Amino acid sequence: MTDLSKITCIEDLRQMARRRVPRMFYDYADSGSWTESTYRANESDFQKMLLRQRVAVNMEGRSTATTMIGQAVTMPVALAPTGLTGMQHADGEIAAARAARKFGVPFTLSTMSICSIEDVAQHAGPGFWFQLYVMRDRDFIERLIERAKAAGCGALVITLDLQIMGQRHKDIKNGLSTPPKPTLSNLINLATKPRWCLGMLGTSRRKFGNIHGHVKGVTDMSNLGAWTADQFDPRLSWSDVEWIKKRWGGKIIIKGIMEPEDARLAVDSGADALVVSNHGGRQLDGAPSTITALPAIVDAVGSQIEVHLDSGIRSGQDVLKAWALGARGTYIGRAFLYGLGAAGEAGVTRALQIIHKELDVTMAFSGHTRLETVDKTIFRPGTYPLA
Repeated sequence: MTDLSKITCIEDLRQMARRRVPRMFYDYADSGSWTESTYRANESDFQKMLLRQRVAVNMEGRSTATTMIGQAVTMPVALAPTGLTGMQHADGEIAAARAARKFGVPFTLSTMSICSIEDVAQHAGPGFWFQLYVMRDRDFIERLIERAKAAGCGALVITLDLQIMGQRHKDIKNGLSTPPKPTLSNLINLATKPRWCLGMLGTSRRKFGNIHGHVKGVTDMSNLGAWTADQFDPRLSWSDVEWIKKRWGGKIIIKGIMEPEDARLAVDSGADALVVSNHGGRQLDGAPSTITALPAIVDAVGSQIEVHLDSGIRSGQDVLKAWALGARGTYIGRAFLYGLGAAGEAGVTRALQIIHKELDVTMAFSGHTRLETVDKTIFRPGTYPLA
């Protein structure tokens, strides 16, 4: 059994996950669209931002605690909604929700999860949020909203940047499906992942739990796949957000904002927060990284709505940099998926521990003991993006 105390960074977890997770599901998590230029920029643009080290500053009594949409969190980090999480590791959404609850950060369940809302609700804490894709079948969406209410979800995260699917070359080449189709190539690859296979044999959760059994006419996975591909609604508009907001009645987070004008529309919608997000570089390739898009959005709306950020967060330093530029929350997707694929719930916990440690230490070296005092002055001038 792997000694996770020897795992010192998210990259260590990524390498473990690559060895343990079947190729099609690892590639699903660790890839972008088209040339993957935006996917790469999301990470590399963080590295271009240089920090100022301060010395002879009292570093005792540090705290990374804050709030996200009014909820107390151990650090300004939530687990992002990620599809097919239960294919990285058996019952993956449940494992991740447990880790998040114990660590004191929110967990966001994707519409396209393997474990259902009801499955996860039994294991999640007060920071259980649900991410909603807007689909053509509005009756199904209404039922999904009601199920999220019944499960006690504290916020609804509406994703606006998946009206159509980005061109994800690795998924196409791998013939992504759940469960994997029994092709010769897949069977050969699965034979090299005995730990994953044993886990999957021990669970019945191998389909889209929020959809399977909840949609009329969907009786098998082939029908479900066709339904899903046809259901993302290209006609999505802000009037749909208003329709959802009225039916939900609780806190709303708008995800997928990359431009100030859309941020202002998110404010007009009455949302509680927006997420600066390019879907992890999985939709529009050639778009800017989220960290370079953040300052202009904060400048446009930061005092009117809580601004969060995802895409590219791989360390606690990234979290601190996003905070310094005005993000009051961040989301990790791949970082926790690597931990999940590497070692299940314990791996997610290790990912959170690593990010928290890096955030705490970097904050201290920058001369701060509380996030509230951290701003752009932690950066060397000329190395960080301006609005």
